[in-house]
Amino acid sequence: MSSNSGIQIPSRLPLLLTHEGVLLPGSTMRISVETARNMHLVKNRLLKGTSLKSTIIGVIPNTRDPEHDTEDLPTLHSIGTAGLAVQVVGSNWPKPHYTLLITGLCRFRVAQLLKEGPFPVAEVEQLDKLEQYTSPEEMSEAAGPEGELGELSKRFYQAAVQLVGMLDMSVPVVAKLRRLLDSLPRETLPDVLASMIHTSNKEKLQVLDAVSLEERFKKTLPLLTRQIEGLKLLQKTRKLRPDDNKRVKVLAVRKGGVLPGHQFSLDEEGEDEDGDDTAVLERKVKGANMPQPALRVCLKELKRLKKMPQSMPEYALTRNYLDLMVELPWSKSTTDCLDIHAARVLLDSDHYAMEKLKRRVLEYLAVRQLKSTLKGPILCFVGPPGVGKTSVGRSIARTLGREFHRIALGGVCDQSDIRGHRRTYVGSMPGRIINGLKTVGVNNPVFLLDEVDKLGKSLQGDPASALLEVLDPEQNHSFTDHYLNVAFDLSQVLFIATANSTATIPPALLDRMEVLQVQGYTQEEKVEIAHRHLIPHQLEQHGLTPQQLQIPQDTTQDIISKYEHKHSHLRQGCFTHARRVAGQREEGSDYLSKGKRGRRGEEPDGVSADMAAPPDMPIVIDHIALKDILGPHVFEMEVSERLTLPGVAVGLAWTPLGGEIMFVEASRMEGEGQLTLTGQLGDVMKESAHLAMSWLRSNAKTYQLTNMVGGSDPLEGTDIHLHFPAGAVTKDGPSAGVTMVTVLASLFSGRLVRSDVAMTGEITLRGLVLPVGGIKDKVLAAHRAGVKRVIIPKRNEKDLEEIPANVRVELDFVTASNLDEVLNAAFDGGFPGMSNPLTLPHIVSKL
Repeated sequence: MSSNSGIQIPSRLPLLLTHEGVLLPGSTMRISVETARNMHLVKNRLLKGTSLKSTIIGVIPNTRDPEHDTEDLPTLHSIGTAGLAVQVVGSNWPKPHYTLLITGLCRFRVAQLLKEGPFPVAEVEQLDKLEQYTSPEEMSEAAGPEGELGELSKRFYQAAVQLVGMLDMSVPVVAKLRRLLDSLPRETLPDVLASMIHTSNKEKLQVLDAVSLEERFKKTLPLLTRQIEGLKLLQKTRKLRPDDNKRVKVLAVRKGGVLPGHQFSLDEEGEDEDGDDTAVLERKVKGANMPQPALRVCLKELKRLKKMPQSMPEYALTRNYLDLMVELPWSKSTTDCLDIHAARVLLDSDHYAMEKLKRRVLEYLAVRQLKSTLKGPILCFVGPPGVGKTSVGRSIARTLGREFHRIALGGVCDQSDIRGHRRTYVGSMPGRIINGLKTVGVNNPVFLLDEVDKLGKSLQGDPASALLEVLDPEQNHSFTDHYLNVAFDLSQVLFIATANSTATIPPALLDRMEVLQVQGYTQEEKVEIAHRHLIPHQLEQHGLTPQQLQIPQDTTQDIISKYEHKHSHLRQGCFTHARRVAGQREEGSDYLSKGKRGRRGEEPDGVSADMAAPPDMPIVIDHIALKDILGPHVFEMEVSERLTLPGVAVGLAWTPLGGEIMFVEASRMEGEGQLTLTGQLGDVMKESAHLAMSWLRSNAKTYQLTNMVGGSDPLEGTDIHLHFPAGAVTKDGPSAGVTMVTVLASLFSGRLVRSDVAMTGEITLRGLVLPVGGIKDKVLAAHRAGVKRVIIPKRNEKDLEEIPANVRVELDFVTASNLDEVLNAAFDGGFPGMSNPLTLPHIVSKL
C-alpha cells in the first residue's frame, strides 16, 4: 500500500466470519474454512470468480464461542476489514477443506445485511478514506507543531524505531521492517505494528474499532510500550551473555505477513529453545565423526531444518533423521579380547561339547592376532532346536568382548525390515540392521540372525534377497539403508545366522555363509549338560539349593530316554519340590514316602504322607518319584517287538528336530500287481518305492523271491501295500531306499530282518547305494533306540569321524556300496542266494 494508490472497494461484499483472530488493514492472515457458510463463499465466489473484484471479500471477526456456534447467522460485528484473497489452498478429498491467505486492505462498516444464505452478503461503507493518508511532513503541518495528532504520530514512530532497534538487525526480515518504518505512511503504522506484536484478540478488536486515526494511535501506543518494557525486563533478568543477547534479539517470523508478506511474533523463549536445540544438534553432527558423504547429507538437512517452521510435518521427520544419524556408531567400536586361552576357558564353561564351533571361534581369534583388520566372518549354525545355537552366539560375543544383538527373522516377509523404508513414506523407519547398530552403540557387534531359514516372501519383497548385500563381505562395507540413503560400513560386524535346515535357504544366500553343522547330543552328553547347566539354572530359578533338592544321574538318564527331550521336565520337578520345601502339604506328595524312597528320612508306620512333617533335606528324586511327577513313560523301546514278522525293517530319518528311527512295514495279498503306498509320502519316497520294487523284480530269480502262488514274478497276482507309520507326519527324501528294498525282500522271502539293525541310503535302478546326509543325527537316533548294527552307504564312511567315540564303540557299522551287501548285513546268516556271505571288511567294527 502506498500513499498515492487508491482504495476503492465494492459497495457489496460477501462476508467471511472467522474465529481465528482479527485481520487488520496492512496485515496478512491465514484463515481455515470450516463452517458451511464460509465453504459456500469459497466455492461460489473465490473458486469460480475470474476478476480481481471477485477476490475481495469482507472479513468479520466472530465473537461467538465456536463450540456454541449454530446454523443461525450470529450478530455481525459492525466493523470489518476488506481483504484480498491472495491464495486458496485445499482439496475436496476426503472431505472439502480449504485455507485462505488474505491481505487486509481497509476498514468498512456494515450498513445493511442483504442476504444470509448460502453465505452472507452486505452493503458496506468504506471507512479508511484515501485523502487521510498523507506524508509525515504534511500530517505535522496540518496538525500544527503542537497538534495532538502530530505528537502522537511522532511518539509512536519513535517507539516503533526503539522496538525494532532491540531486535537482531542481522535477521533479514528485521532489517526489512526497519526500512518499512521510513517508507510507510505513519497512518498505517498502528495497524501494521498491532498485527506484529503480542496482543490479544480483544485488544486487536479495539484497534479495529478505532476509526479515528487519533484514537487508533492512542489504542496502539500502550501496546507498543508494553512490548518494549517486556523486552527490557527480559534482558535484565537474564544477565545477558553475548550469545544470549543474540538469542533475545531474534524476531520470530510466522507464516503470513504484513504489507511485504510477513507477520512477526516476539516469542523469545520458544525461539531460544529452538535455537539452542538446533545448535546442540549441529555440534553433535560435527562431532559424530561420520564419513564425509554422510556429513554432507547431514549438514544439508540441518540447513533445511533451520529454515523450516516447527509446525511443518517435515520438521519432525528431518529432526528424527538427524537424531538417528548422530546416534549411529560411525566410528565407535570395542576392542576385541584376543586371549585364546581365556576364550577357550570361557567357551568350555558356557557349553559342553560343540568342539567344531569352539575350534572355529578360536581360529578366528588366532587370525585376528595376526591381522587386526580382518573382516568379520559370516557363520551359519545349522542344527535342530534346543542344541544351543543362539546361546553359542551370545558366548562368542562375551568371548570377544563385543556387544551382542539378536534379530529374529522367523516369519519376516518384507524387505523393508532389512533395508528400511524410504523417508517419503509416512511412518518410515530404518531397517533392523541399522536399528540394531543404534541399539548396541558400536560398529563391530555380534549380530545373531535367528531362524534365517524361516524367512518369507510377499508382495513387499524378498527379505532373503535383501540380506545378500548384508552378508556379502565384498559388499557390506557400503551397505545402504533406504531410510539413511547413505552408506554404512558393516564389514567389522560379526554375523552369525542360525537355521534348522539349509533346504529352505536360497542358494545365493547360503553361498555367502560358512555353514557349521550343530548336531544333536548323545545321551551321555545330555546327562553332562543337564548336571552342568540345566539343573543348577532351574534350582536357582526356583529358589532351591543342591542341599534341598538332588537329581541323580540315573534319574536324568531316565528323563532323557523315556520322556520328551525337553528341560521343562526339570522345571516341573523343581516346581513340585519348591512347594514341598515351602512347607505346603500337597495332596499328591505321598510319592516321597512310597516304598520309603525319594527322601532321606522314613515315615513312621501308620503315619500317612498327608500328615507327614516337612521332609528331611536333601530331597532326592529317584525313578519312583520321577514317575509320580512326570507320569507314565512317553517313549518305550519297541524295536525288537515290532520286528516279529517278515516285511518289517527299521530305517533312519533326519528331521529338523534331529534324527529318528522309522519303521517300514509291508504286506501282500491277492490282486492285480498294484503297489499301494501310505503314510503321507512325498514324491521322492514314492519314486524310491517304485525303484525298490523294480530292482527286486529284476533280481527275483537271483534271490529266490516268489509270489503268493509260487511264480518267479513277485507282483504276479499279488498286490503290495507299503506303509510308513506315524501317518500324520509328512515324509520325503531318498534315504529310505535301502530300507524299502530290505522290507520287500523280507516279505517275499518270508525271512525276518534282524531286530538290532537300522539302515539308511539312497538306491539306483542298478542296485547301487548312494550317500545321504544327516549321518550323525541318524546314528545317534539308532544308538538311543538300542540298535547294535547300522548300515550306511560306503561313501558316507568319512562322516563316522563326527560320531562320538563312546557311541562308535557300542555300534557295528556296515558300509555298503550295493544292495547285495545291504541284504547280506540285514539278515542273520546272509540272504538266500548270496554267493558271498558277509565278510569282515564290510564292517567298521567298534572303532
